[in-house]
Amino acid sequence: MAEYILDTAKLKAEASKLRAGDRVLLSGTVYTSRDAAHKRLKSIIEEGGELPFELDGGCIYYAGPTPAPSGLPIGSCGPTTSGRMDPYAPLLLDKGLSAMIGKGERNKEVCDAICRNKAVYLCATGGAGALAAKCVEECEEIAFFDLGCESIKRIRIRNFPLVVGIDCHGGTMFNK
Repeated sequence: MAEYILDTAKLKAEASKLRAGDRVLLSGTVYTSRDAAHKRLKSIIEEGGELPFELDGGCIYYAGPTPAPSGLPIGSCGPTTSGRMDPYAPLLLDKGLSAMIGKGERNKEVCDAICRNKAVYLCATGGAGALAAKCVEECEEIAFFDLGCESIKRIRIRNFPLVVGIDCHGGTMFNK
């Protein structure tokens, strides 16, 4: 297994060198989004509307951060179970999404879309939301404000520790 220090802006270009089980310290811009927001993103795409952020080359973190304590950019922001986004992920990947961050297995359709689009699925440690928050330097709510903690936020991360769960060559760290 290899170790990489990567920026989200280069994930699309770098994804092909990553292999399941590799460790990544990721920095850059990430967008938080969970199931309710994913459902809205899908509707916007189907209706030909404008998305709240650029999907092409983007990275989505499946998280619903808690409110920020005084003096901090964000509250706890651990990963949510990725399988809940499986109905939406292939469409987002086909529209250019380069990476997803979450926890747990993905279905065959998502794995196929990861390979087809030369993307990557990165896994964060579940149950460590307070530690993940220490990697967040900035947080701005940008869309679907009515969803509360599940609104879409643009966060800037630095050295967020992740593991490649599924690579674009079909490799997986899950039993398949």
